[in-house]
Amino acid sequence: MSTVQIQRLARRGERLYRVKLKKLLEPQYKGQYVAIEVDSREYFVGRTVVEALQKAEDRYPNKQFHLIKIGYPAAISFKHPVAL
Repeated sequence: MSTVQIQRLARRGERLYRVKLKKLLEPQYKGQYVAIEVDSREYFVGRTVVEALQKAEDRYPNKQFHLIKIGYPAAISFKHPVAL
């Protein structure tokens, strides 16, 4: 996928989550992960990234997915130690 395609997938996935899924998923699944297939608008919830993606790939083996940690601003964060 090109950078433009990845950005488009991310925008569509974020919008679907914000408009349709956030209110539905956050009360019950906060802290879990959702993989969103943006063309079909289907979503797959898992306790881990791997579980959510495996469910999504089982249904759509040749697609790309937008991944969100439910109830959080980012699915994965990285911390870089500061050298003093």
